[in-house]
Amino acid sequence: MTVSKELLWAKVKAKKASNLIEKGIINGDWIMLQNCHLSISWMPVLEQICEAFEPDKIHPDFRLWLTSMPSEHFPTAVLQNGVKITKEPPKGLRANLKSTYIKLDNKSLQKTNKPEDFQKLLFGLSFYHAVVIERKKFGPLGWNIPYEFNDTDMDITAAQLDLYVSSYAEIPYKVLQQLTSVVNYGGRITDDKDMRTSDIIIADFFHSNILKNKFSFSRSGLYYSVVPDKNDPWTTYMDYIEQLPLNAEPEIFGMHDNANITCAINEIDVTFATILSLQPRMVSGGSVSREDLIIEMAKNIQVQLPGLYDIEVIGMLYPTDYHESMNTVLIQEAQRYNFLLKVMHASLRELQKALKGLVVLSAELETMGNDMFDQKVPASWTKEAFPSLKPLGPWYKDLLLRLNFMTNWINKGTPTSFWISGFFFPQGFLTAILQNYARKHRMPIDTVSFSFVLLDPMPNGVDEMLRPAAADGCFIFGLFLEGARWSVEDRVLIDPKPKELFSPMPSMHMLPQQNRPIPTSGIYRCPVYKVLTRTGTLSTTGHSTNFVTWIEIPADRPNIFRSSLVSETNAQIKFCDQDYWIKAGVACFCALRY
Repeated sequence: MTVSKELLWAKVKAKKASNLIEKGIINGDWIMLQNCHLSISWMPVLEQICEAFEPDKIHPDFRLWLTSMPSEHFPTAVLQNGVKITKEPPKGLRANLKSTYIKLDNKSLQKTNKPEDFQKLLFGLSFYHAVVIERKKFGPLGWNIPYEFNDTDMDITAAQLDLYVSSYAEIPYKVLQQLTSVVNYGGRITDDKDMRTSDIIIADFFHSNILKNKFSFSRSGLYYSVVPDKNDPWTTYMDYIEQLPLNAEPEIFGMHDNANITCAINEIDVTFATILSLQPRMVSGGSVSREDLIIEMAKNIQVQLPGLYDIEVIGMLYPTDYHESMNTVLIQEAQRYNFLLKVMHASLRELQKALKGLVVLSAELETMGNDMFDQKVPASWTKEAFPSLKPLGPWYKDLLLRLNFMTNWINKGTPTSFWISGFFFPQGFLTAILQNYARKHRMPIDTVSFSFVLLDPMPNGVDEMLRPAAADGCFIFGLFLEGARWSVEDRVLIDPKPKELFSPMPSMHMLPQQNRPIPTSGIYRCPVYKVLTRTGTLSTTGHSTNFVTWIEIPADRPNIFRSSLVSETNAQIKFCDQDYWIKAGVACFCALRY
């Protein structure tokens, strides 16, 4: 019954919109239709109305205004024939700060009973607002998910700042931090790792040190808390903002200079993807046609592609065992690879036949051929495949390496050291390690968790697969680190080398322990993801399709800008020790883009 009412109401609104446009054309009215992205079913009707416009029969004063969020359902023809206005936050840290202060004046800056404290805290809030918006340009290095923070978030927080500064003798920094990061801005944040980042950033701007004269926000000292003129604070802040660099360096975001390279790569990838989508589908010149090239690619892939695993044989070699959960992991992984191999063998065979004219070229096969020609992994494969950002060539090489890892496991026995990147579902592998330990020592599995021991490389370049087996837990290798690197000499996390975006992580001993105390200092709690996008969706198992686990990496990097947070809780002490790396976006990955 509810659905019927909603449909009826939608039809009423659509009819009303159509009538308004008809009257506007005759009377010369201005018509505004808001939130067109919420009326998807009516968008084809809107397109027909606009295409039927006849200039000779339209009143010269008539105007049709349409508002919409970016939507693939919005008619392309309407966009092409209309004048487009886009409202976006200013680009650049300086532009964001200027946009905030251009709306203020001396009266609004001096309205509390602690005007100087309020002015410095408001400037800190403005910096936070600009930083969280600008971090988006660094892609996943800045935020796992690109959030649309706007001026409303800033205005609400500024009003709360005014209230709390005026109402309390001592400024409640902790309350302001929570309201800003968790409630106002945090209401848009859906990823817990991003929430952690926001908490750390706001703590740099809402604390007692910001009331000090020229308290530095960055290593260079270029960004600092301004000392406002008592009679004309607005001019003081505007003069300071005007002398800031047009393009902010990564240091103000807490990132390494390499982040500029990441930002440039993200922009170029978008540009190249657009150029590629506009390329003609026909090959001009030469004797080899486009179809022949695709057939040759499909043939080369199919020749090297191994056959399906015999699950029954694997089950006999590695039977289900209460004390060896890795047998179950192996069978499950082999089944997942079989799903992918089955789809690949069938689609490659059908594609070659279709391009030769032996069978009908369906829309799915045509799309597959276009993807292969553009060096993309076909969509029908990605549905069954492991997460990957690699183009077709590197992706196929990676697949062969994974299959070789599985084949060696089947033929030569359980490895002594595991290539974690070779798993479809590494979360299941790690759970199996905990199960083995808990069953071996007869402990409840919910009391067991991993400790992490980073290992030295094998002597003389010996293969990590030949490392002697661990008595408990397991050895893993194959992770990559972004935003930092591991120092073999100092055995701690340090800044990356210039122009080195990713560095290999050393092999690691994942050692289960019962009732392990959580370290509160000296470590960085680093997230591990399958691919560089960092974001993922929850699968039916309740696990993220991208996030794997947390690992703890030794990292002794004190915060040189902030001595401590106001409230000394354990969680905040831990944040103080690792916030340098949190702001830098440091994370580990099972696979890179190339």
